[in-house]
Amino acid sequence: MQLVLRDVDQGPYLSKVLAQGQADDTLSDEQLSQIKSKAILMSLKLADKFYNKYKMHLLEQAAHDVIGVVSLGLLELSSQNPQQAIRLLLNADGVVKCFQKGWSMLSTVSKHKLVNGKSLYGDVDKFLLEQVSSPPDAEEWLGYEAYQDALLEHQRQQSIGALFAQFYAQSSYDPLDFLNLESVLAEVVLYRLLFDGAKVRQDLKKRIGKITLKDEWFTREHIELETQKALAELPAELAETISKDLGKNFAPALLRTLHFAKSYRELLLSDASPERLERFEYKEGLVGLLGWPLYISL
Repeated sequence: MQLVLRDVDQGPYLSKVLAQGQADDTLSDEQLSQIKSKAILMSLKLADKFYNKYKMHLLEQAAHDVIGVVSLGLLELSSQNPQQAIRLLLNADGVVKCFQKGWSMLSTVSKHKLVNGKSLYGDVDKFLLEQVSSPPDAEEWLGYEAYQDALLEHQRQQSIGALFAQFYAQSSYDPLDFLNLESVLAEVVLYRLLFDGAKVRQDLKKRIGKITLKDEWFTREHIELETQKALAELPAELAETISKDLGKNFAPALLRTLHFAKSYRELLLSDASPERLERFEYKEGLVGLLGWPLYISL
């Protein structure tokens, strides 16, 4: 593996730090050679585990993986401070620790991406590692941005799991359902509003004809109040994470769904056929029914 030193504003973070260290004389040629040797050793170990270290193109791929993963861990451990990054790399186990940190970060955010719990790279998602992996002389490295995107999705999936655990009668869900955080929270708020804070079940369409919809529910302010009441039952940090993820149209969209629920109830009470109710759902759903349950009522 060859680490090519380029302009400090280009390439993977490891290359940038090494280039800056050489430029400001905080990294000697001997120290640079030692860091390269450790990175090469890491590449050989990675190739031996996941590739074939006797095939040059696969050994090169392993080297690119190491550069990307070390860059990710180095960014995190140094708090994006180049001087601190140099000090970390100069430690005897600096390269190894940066790699371990980067790999751990990728492993954490891969949990909801892996279909069967494992990938070619164990507990790290293959596509995510490909995004982080980088040749040393790349003019642009988007590995950290790819990790940040994966982290946001991981946090969304964790939040969905927490909402199911807190507010649903059936507290588990399949991540492969690709649920949307905003939609899940909207279903929680709508169901709790209609049924006096009850745990969410797949019976809204059957039960809605047995309740009275109150006029004071039909305001944006009341929807926002009900949303805050639900979030207040969650840990503060989690509630804040969910709040930040909500779009500005959350309350208006949920209010529209509540008006739809009123019309749906009227149709249900008029003995409309299941087919007519389904057509009504489909027509309104083309515009959007945030929080309205997607299951089929039998």
